[in-house]
Amino acid sequence: MFKVAVFSSKKYDKNFLDKFNFNTSLAFEYFESKLSAETVELASGFDAICIFVNDTADKHVLEKLASFGIKVIALRCAGFNNVDIEAAQQLGLQICRVPEYSPEAVAEHTVGLMLTLSRKFHKAYNRIREDNFSLDGLMGFNLHNKTVGIIGTGNIGLATLRILKGFGCHLLCSDPTENDEAVAMGCRYVSADTLFEESDIISLHCPLLPQTKHIINEQSLAKMRPDVMLINTSRGGLIDSHAVVKALKERRLGYLGIDVYELESSLFFEDLSGEIIQDDVFARLSTFPNVLITGHQGFFTQEAISTIAKTTISNLQHLLEKKTLDKAFLLY
Repeated sequence: MFKVAVFSSKKYDKNFLDKFNFNTSLAFEYFESKLSAETVELASGFDAICIFVNDTADKHVLEKLASFGIKVIALRCAGFNNVDIEAAQQLGLQICRVPEYSPEAVAEHTVGLMLTLSRKFHKAYNRIREDNFSLDGLMGFNLHNKTVGIIGTGNIGLATLRILKGFGCHLLCSDPTENDEAVAMGCRYVSADTLFEESDIISLHCPLLPQTKHIINEQSLAKMRPDVMLINTSRGGLIDSHAVVKALKERRLGYLGIDVYELESSLFFEDLSGEIIQDDVFARLSTFPNVLITGHQGFFTQEAISTIAKTTISNLQHLLEKKTLDKAFLLY
């Protein structure tokens, strides 16, 4: 049996990984701790580790893992901005991921954020629970005929476009590589600047890379319409949070919906209801009436978690048993 240490594990991780781990050579051991320089010693004695979006796999951590004899790191997610790829290559570590688990899950959550902000579902829900049936302050707007700009037209961006086309939106796209299916759908590819200037709603679906970090900043925000809605269900680092707070305070940003946050690793996936939040920027964001925050749950559907578990198990078994694995699941 190959022993696999699962970091940042929650009850649902254990339930789904155990459910699909039958007739395999894998034995999972679960740790609630995030992988970091302080917790990496927990991986000693294992053949592989399994990590998630907020685990830290920098050069120091990777060197420690390699010294333990670990050869395989399985990401149970698509993004890999938390991994030092160059260091991993130099150390001979194999890294696999789940490139696609359910684009529709994130796309539907994205549109859910749009609808909640545009129609104020969250405010109406709270009012009705207090027997307040007044409609004052609940007037929204139609998505129909609005211009929506999608930055990043991979699988999730494309799934979002399909839904929005059904609402009758005018669709703009920005991506270094045009997606033929998006073009066939009638989407128009434009520069990022044009998208910023013409969109009523902007939704981010690109990976976090050096060239996309803080793609939403003071300069890009200045190009947008003052009542624009900004949605981010991709990676928190795409948005400069300080610039967004400033734009909200100056009423230059109409609505903000985020499922990710650039400093979320100290917040998300934990119950901090009895704690004092030390992140002043996040605390300020949560005070705005036109801001909606969810805690990185866009991926969190039964279908998506099932696919993540199945793919992670398959990836680990192939690599640990030295079988060929499709390049789509490998980082290099």
